[in-house]
Amino acid sequence: MSDLKSPTLIYTKGLLFLVAGITAAGLLIAEAPSLRAAALLAIAIWCFCRAYYFAFYVIEHYVDPGFKFAGLGSFVLYLLRRQRPAKSAELDSLKPGGRSSC
Repeated sequence: MSDLKSPTLIYTKGLLFLVAGITAAGLLIAEAPSLRAAALLAIAIWCFCRAYYFAFYVIEHYVDPGFKFAGLGSFVLYLLRRQRPAKSAELDSLKPGGRSSC
């Protein structure tokens, strides 16, 4: 499947996501009509939006500018495959008389 290139289809896709989200939120509130349920739903939506922003914007612009993510699956693979520094090297640099990065 190729990338979506038509601006009209891209806007339509965005609008459909918005309609689906509003519908789902409305149905959840209709099922449990309370201020608490609405507040928890709003907090959950806000947190997922921030996590999505973190996964794409923050990682690409501040942590690893050379990596471009194609989706959430790409982000998970990035997290699983990235090189991690050895624990012993980190601990050695913190000990008195140990190696220092300065």
